[in-house]
Amino acid sequence: MRTADIQRNTQETRIQLSLCLDGTGKSDVATGVGFLDHMLTLFARHGDFDLTVRCDGDTEVDGHHSVEDIGICLGKAFSQALGDKRGICRYGQFLLPMDETLVLCACDLSGRDYLGWAVDLPAQKVGDFDTELGKEFWLGFLRHCPASLHFRELSGENTHHILEACFKGAGHALAEAVRIDAAHRDEIPSTKGL
Repeated sequence: MRTADIQRNTQETRIQLSLCLDGTGKSDVATGVGFLDHMLTLFARHGDFDLTVRCDGDTEVDGHHSVEDIGICLGKAFSQALGDKRGICRYGQFLLPMDETLVLCACDLSGRDYLGWAVDLPAQKVGDFDTELGKEFWLGFLRHCPASLHFRELSGENTHHILEACFKGAGHALAEAVRIDAAHRDEIPSTKGL
């Protein structure tokens, strides 16, 4: 089983996160940021990842530090669980429709970090969640699990739907990318050998 346990303690957040890449989509998430709890639960379910997150953050300021730091921890967990990436498919993509929304998510677990964020969010808030934090979450993730990750909104009007499609799509795309390729189980998926 490809698993990781991450702890991060700063003056702004205290986080414990556990991840199993070869799970069944079970999650137990309590971040102190309700909308992020919802997004991570969906991400785990649609990626078939088992995910546990606990965060005690300075949400009296706002959700920024908690959201970014949880992205950092999830990126570290993916990187740790993947190890040398031997045998993985490496690439993944998913086109996710949700009512009026259509979002493409594609990734390459290349070891080079790049976020393509072509996402137009009509509202600045969903409940008390600052919607710009969706991008900050994925930037934090990629700084610690270097990959190319692209989100492209093809249509959408409802900000909740758009962000939800991003997290669900990322779950599906990453699940495909981390899947073990039986035909190349003992190989690093790169001509560089790294």
